[in-house]
Formats: sequence, C-alpha cells, structure tokens
Amino acid sequence: MSENNYQSLWRLLDMEPPWGSGRLRGYPRIAGMVGLVALVALVFLALFPGWVAPFDPSQRVGTPLQPPGGPFLLGTNDIGQDLLSELIWGTRASLLIGMSVALLSVSLGTLVGLVSGYASGVLSSVLMRLADLTLVFPFLPLVILLSAYLGPGLRNIILVLGLVSWAAPARLIRSQVLSLLREPYIEAARAAGCSQKRILCVHIWPGVRSIAALQIIMVANASILAEASLSFLGLGNPSAKSWGTMLYFARASGAFLGRAWQWWVLPTGLMITLSVLSLVLIGYALEHKLEPQLSS
Repeated sequence: MSENNYQSLWRLLDMEPPWGSGRLRGYPRIAGMVGLVALVALVFLALFPGWVAPFDPSQRVGTPLQPPGGPFLLGTNDIGQDLLSELIWGTRASLLIGMSVALLSVSLGTLVGLVSGYASGVLSSVLMRLADLTLVFPFLPLVILLSAYLGPGLRNIILVLGLVSWAAPARLIRSQVLSLLREPYIEAARAAGCSQKRILCVHIWPGVRSIAALQIIMVANASILAEASLSFLGLGNPSAKSWGTMLYFARASGAFLGRAWQWWVLPTGLMITLSVLSLVLIGYALEHKLEPQLSS
C-alpha cells in the first residue's frame, strides 16, 4: 500500500496516524523544553556552584582514589579532592568558554557577512577570501597549533576558538544577505533614499538574526567539545576547574586504566554530553520555530 492509502485508512478509522504532521509538530516543542530545563540547571550550577558543591574542590578532603561512598558521592581523585565538587565547579569554566566563543565568533561572522554581502568589489572579495582560508585549514590541528603558540589559559582558548569559528557563520549570513537584496522591499527602500545604515539595520538585519541565533547555539555546542579536547591534551589552564582539565588529570594519573574511570571519567563525560545535548535540543526546537515548513 502507498502512503496515501495508509493515510486514507487512518482517516476511515477516524484516527490520526502516528506520523501525522499534527503530532510531529509537538515534538520540537517538547525537545526544546527538555533542552531548556537541562541548560537552566547547568547555568544554575555555573552561577552558584558554592551552593551545591559539598566541598571546596581545591582542598584535599579524603584519601586518594577513594570510591564513591559516605560524604563523597563520586569518590575522590588521585590527591584526595572531591570529584563531585570538581564536576560542579567545572561547569562554570566550560559554559563560560562555550558562550564566550559563540558570542565572539558569531558577532564577528555576522559583521563580516553583512558587510561582504551588502558591499561589493574589493572589500567583499578580501573578506570572503579570508573566510575561505579559515575554512580550508583543518579545525582541530589549527586550534592545537594556535593554542600551543599562545600558551595555556581560558582567555587564550576563547580567543583561539573565536578566531577559527567565525568563517562559517559569515558565509551563511552573507548568503542570506545576497538573497534578501533581491527582495522588492529592499529596492523600494533604496528608491526612497534610505541610507545604507538604515537598510542594513532595519531591513536586512531582521532577516538574518534567526540564522545568527542558530549559529550561536551551534558554535557554543562545538566550543564546549573543543575546550574539553584542548584541556584533555594539556593546552588548557591546569589551575582552572573545567571538565576538560578533569579528564586531563584523570589521564595523567592513570584513572583510565583502573576502576577510577567509573567515578572520575564517566560522570565528566556525561556532563559534557548533557550540555551538548541540551544545546542540540534547543537548536532543533528553535530551527522548527523559525522555519515552520520543517514540521510538515
């Protein structure tokens, strides 16, 4: 039977098929709410870690590599620090890097995309060649090279990730600007004598801000993973508590080879997964909200 025959059968039974568009429209909203709740919980941990963490993560409060039990719900690391407290305090650095890189790179990419899309000639060509050059280089090797040159530190990680992540948003926004310039209302605004600044801010910007919002979520998602990777390789700030540095010290102390990975590595990986998944679900819901035809 064809899909149309199946649809007719469900209508004959006075029932809505399980794959119907009406039921599917609710899934993005549910996914977005789940992602938002998870992200709000992570933001709360990042803003108020002292209210939740049972111990100071920099203090030795137990014996080294103590398994979970008693006051240590996730056990201790190789020097006797509480891993649950480290995990909670690490939320701040990981989310801070993710959001800072997203705002920096998308702001730069939006500016470049608007200017290169609206302008023409040499300026547009130079900006796009820079974007192409940035996209040509492999992402992770370039980030590792720049991080090693600038040295460890959260500020350097934010700067490096922001400088290599702006090209993709710039390309997408430039394409949208070129599409909007063909619209009749842009030509009418030009004929009415509107300034270039007014055309960009009033007429073009509303058409690209949805893309910019989606790019912020996508770049923040990738930046959290990139920070964990760089810190795991030893290019982060060892004195700053983050999920990446927790994995770095777990590898350096041999926790991957013993039973300690169960309470040291696994919860850290789950927190990284939760943060990434929350942003993915929010981006999925936002995409369906901004592009209703995706729900059909």
